[in-house]
Amino acid sequence: MSETTNEDIDENKYEITEENMNENNYKYNINKDRFDENENSYEYLADNEGDFSKYLLDRMKQLEHRNSRLNEQYNQIESEKRYVENQKLKYEREVRKLQAEIDRLKSSPLIIGTVMDVLDNGKLMVRSSTGPQFMVSMSKYLEDEEIEPGTTVALNQQTFAVVDVVQSTEEPMVSAMEVIESQQVDYDQIGGLDEQIKEIIESVEYPLTKPESFARIGISAPKGILLAGPPGTGKTLLAKAVAHRTDASFIRVVGSELVQKYIGEGAKLVREVFEMARKKAPSIVFIDELDAIAAKRLNDTNGADREVQRTLMQLLAEMDGFDERGDVRIIAATNRSDVLDPAILRPGRFDRVITVPMPDVESRENILQIHTRNMAVSDNIDFKKLANLTEGASGADLSAIAMEAGMLAVRNDKGSVETDDFLKAVDKVMNSGNESIEIQPEGMFG
Repeated sequence: MSETTNEDIDENKYEITEENMNENNYKYNINKDRFDENENSYEYLADNEGDFSKYLLDRMKQLEHRNSRLNEQYNQIESEKRYVENQKLKYEREVRKLQAEIDRLKSSPLIIGTVMDVLDNGKLMVRSSTGPQFMVSMSKYLEDEEIEPGTTVALNQQTFAVVDVVQSTEEPMVSAMEVIESQQVDYDQIGGLDEQIKEIIESVEYPLTKPESFARIGISAPKGILLAGPPGTGKTLLAKAVAHRTDASFIRVVGSELVQKYIGEGAKLVREVFEMARKKAPSIVFIDELDAIAAKRLNDTNGADREVQRTLMQLLAEMDGFDERGDVRIIAATNRSDVLDPAILRPGRFDRVITVPMPDVESRENILQIHTRNMAVSDNIDFKKLANLTEGASGADLSAIAMEAGMLAVRNDKGSVETDDFLKAVDKVMNSGNESIEIQPEGMFG
């Protein structure tokens, strides 16, 4: 029951219409049937009390459903809000990280220097990479034990103060000289050099495998050997066989690699090569094309020749200088022994000079048999005849003859290499060096 005043009630009829309350659009008419003047109250009687109750129940269900949907939306929005806030924090951290990286990359570069002396007043005497020496201060964050003469340090570009210690690392160029993979070449694949192989085994392998034999006799093991001979006679092949037979670290250096552009760089490279060899001892250093840096020193030289001579002097000092070389053996190869400096040929640096000559008839026959060992050749091949036809050929020439004969057999789609293929290959390879290539100059205007 509801109560209200007389002014709120129409004397004849009070009608309430509810539109769009639900899907059925219930409409209710409420009439005034009774008015009690004494109590100032009135009652509303619905035309259909059942419909009104149904409407209220439906309305309550709609509101509850709406409320649950709003709660779901609220929870979803709160979840999205938390996700967005987390993403915001993540991106802010990323921005700070990138900004720090940008600041680091934009910072001024440091100068590399070397500590020359540590003074008593806390100052350091350093030499910069550009050459001059400076007396500078040191960062308080560096330990005194880390700084000593010879230490590589980083210098501030403005004040040249020492701000960091550079850890010593091996030069990448020097590290690349070490032969890691085992060479697939053995002495049985080298023909006609039996005497030379015997001398190499005595000079290089025995000091590493039988040092007690030298101690028993009371002599020092040879420190180095020089392989000298014409091109293509198998000097580098012998060095590969040594690398295959020994378990020592094998370091291969080409003489021209030691010639550097700036003053002192070549000598530094030589020093680092032998330093790495001493660290990895027992080791073998093979210097190919030695004549590139060990040519005779002349009085009349220019700047480039003087730099080569500095590199040579460093090499001489490392081979037989004041400091002991340790368990490091040296093998060098050259095809111009006549131009080598006498200082590098003396005993103590190269105790044995092994001459690798051009192969004779018997050696050429042996070399041809070695190169055709894995080839499909005819049974009637006369290698002795081929050896007589290849007078003056080196081991490299004989290898080229075997390859050319195989190419001719492939061209003619044969099952094996025959004698005529070898004869054509001999004629082609042996006469290729005698043919002169003449290029007729053309006129400027045709």
